[in-house]
Amino acid sequence: METKYNSPVFICLYLFLLQFLHFTRSQSFIGVNYGQVADNLPPPTATVKLLQSTSIEKVRLYGADPVFIRALANTGIGIVIGSANGDIPGLASDPNFAGQWVGSNVLAYYPASKILVITVGNEVMTSGDQNLISQLLPAMQNVQNALNAASLGGKIKVSTVHSMAVLTQSEPPSSGAFNPGFGDAMKALLQFLKANASPFMINPYPYFAYKSDPRPETLAFCLFQPNAGRVDSGTGIKYMNMFDAQVDAVHSALNAMGFKDVEIVVAETGWPYKGDPNEVGPSLDNAKAYNGNLISHLRSLVGTPLMPGKSVDTYIFALFDEDLKPGPSSERSFGLFKPDLSTTYEVDLSKNNQTTPATPTTPATPVAAVPVSPTAPTVPVTPAPKPAAGWCVPKPGVSNAQLQANLDYACNQGIHGTAISCRPPHLLILIQAMVNAVILVAAIHEEKVIFFG
Repeated sequence: METKYNSPVFICLYLFLLQFLHFTRSQSFIGVNYGQVADNLPPPTATVKLLQSTSIEKVRLYGADPVFIRALANTGIGIVIGSANGDIPGLASDPNFAGQWVGSNVLAYYPASKILVITVGNEVMTSGDQNLISQLLPAMQNVQNALNAASLGGKIKVSTVHSMAVLTQSEPPSSGAFNPGFGDAMKALLQFLKANASPFMINPYPYFAYKSDPRPETLAFCLFQPNAGRVDSGTGIKYMNMFDAQVDAVHSALNAMGFKDVEIVVAETGWPYKGDPNEVGPSLDNAKAYNGNLISHLRSLVGTPLMPGKSVDTYIFALFDEDLKPGPSSERSFGLFKPDLSTTYEVDLSKNNQTTPATPTTPATPVAAVPVSPTAPTVPVTPAPKPAAGWCVPKPGVSNAQLQANLDYACNQGIHGTAISCRPPHLLILIQAMVNAVILVAAIHEEKVIFFG
């Protein structure tokens, strides 16, 4: 008997297939930061070709480099451009200057260059410059008015980028709260974002969380590796990684201010692949684990516990190293790619790359999550024989990374509220359990099933 269109199995597989097709067609939630504090960057045209060879669909600039914006024309790659902190006083005090800025940096290239967001300043609220903080919102309003005058209001968003230091509390995530020292400035800013459907842009770095708490279990939590998890005492939710915990802390802070519907965008996150001898955390294995597992987590579309079912737009830091940056070596060691366009380490970003992020070595073996029992029967008891037999195979061409991403979704849902590991040796057991469950239901309904991964 063939699958009925109104049967439970067909509906389940149809919804699963829709999610899979969405995954394969679009990964618009994955972006990258393109910093330019360097003297060895490849030419913009070569960089754009590199981006086109990957699954990266958005790029964030810290300024508005005309050569790079022009090179991105007609590629379909979304662009975030920025005004410098030094531009804020002029943008705030002079609407004509804001209009000229939009004309020179947006209208000259749009829509061929797909500009999505204008960020006014970077980490202004935590700069300590009270004069600059007071001018931030007027500057954003004048840029928004200039876009409205050009009939681009709603098509291009206006925002600003914050560090996690805008929160005075982030643990547990449900207690997330903004620094009360910002007073009405943060509330007015959030009102602007809500009124214009603009995102709240934040820079969560689990790397820095590990630096402040360098225990093996913290490293596993930060790298999306198997760990015992951390229970939010306010909600009872068990968090299995620091990224979700930090993003949900921001969501809780927005909710506490009455702005839970303001979209969150991760403007920066990453992990350095090397550092000075006295730096804790930087390593090639850790960088590969964090970025690789982050990408898999985003692709799973599981979301966070407080914002399930979708992935936040996330811009990985960074496309290339910035060799002229001051500070420790780690500040110059975030690049996913080298100046010769080769990869610094392998993560599943290439459109042709079918690899799955590897789990790196850690200083100590973290506490493993609750596994699926390997003693469970691999073949369920089926009902009385029926004319049609169920059969189940992965779709040809589905990569391990794609299968892993969908398994990550299931694993994060957990069994009876307890998360399980999607990594070997539990991976094959979980696949078998999923296959058996589908076969069992299909047999009950006398249906043939194809498992699409």
